[in-house]
Amino acid sequence: MTEDLSTTKFSVNETRFNAKYVHGDVTGFIEMDFYGGGGNQIVSNSEHPRLRHAFIKYKNITVGQTWTTFMNTSALAEGADFGGPLVASAFIRQGQIRYTNGGLQLALENPNSDKGDGSQDSVPDVIAKYTFSGDWGNVSVAGVARQLNTVGGDTESAFGFGVAGRIKTFGKDDFRFQAHSGNTGRYVGVVAARDLVGEKAEDTTSFMVAYRHFWSEDMRSTIYYGSTDADLADTKRNHVAVNLFKDYTKQLSFGVEVGNFEMDEVSKSSDYFQLSAKYVL
Repeated sequence: MTEDLSTTKFSVNETRFNAKYVHGDVTGFIEMDFYGGGGNQIVSNSEHPRLRHAFIKYKNITVGQTWTTFMNTSALAEGADFGGPLVASAFIRQGQIRYTNGGLQLALENPNSDKGDGSQDSVPDVIAKYTFSGDWGNVSVAGVARQLNTVGGDTESAFGFGVAGRIKTFGKDDFRFQAHSGNTGRYVGVVAARDLVGEKAEDTTSFMVAYRHFWSEDMRSTIYYGSTDADLADTKRNHVAVNLFKDYTKQLSFGVEVGNFEMDEVSKSSDYFQLSAKYVL
């Protein structure tokens, strides 16, 4: 049975502050937003700050918290809704040690047996990615290998794979895509799929496509679609949307987006209309 609900929200949680320090071969970066929770809509709507990034980079080595090496950040669709079609996108920030050499990246990253026994996680996640790039854009291929610990005390080996990229098309237009398969679990879909279902690693298939068109130098639209299917849990999530952004100055832009979320396993569908304003210092 589909539930009919109607909600209006005003939020500034996406507001971010960051600081970057560069000295020779050393770069330090920290960034926070206000998705940390703790607020209420009765009195002040206050929210706790939340750490997004905090890392140090020295030559080819990055240490700290930032985007997982498994994801291609250039393949994220531009959306007014936070992050676009996250039901099908690789999207994690976590602690890691990363080595970069040209298009090759190798990393040891924070393990977490989602829906399992995380207290027994002793083996870091191992990730490898190679990015092919040129004037035409870029395409990356990535793999992740993990040891998951079940609540029952067993271990499950988990392997996930992905390909993602952004391709230039006509003028400033571009096509963005992501496709992932295997035991990607928490790495893809923002809990659209979990690492473990009972004592077994979840098998997931996800894909996202997005096309961005520039109507003029200061006006653009993106249409996107994302879908994730989780095998053992028998869940499916979909997100489709189209938007319009206009830059009024180099720093200030306004946008509007209409879209739809679907959660097939609970027969829930949600349409939305969203306005956004962004100012970048």
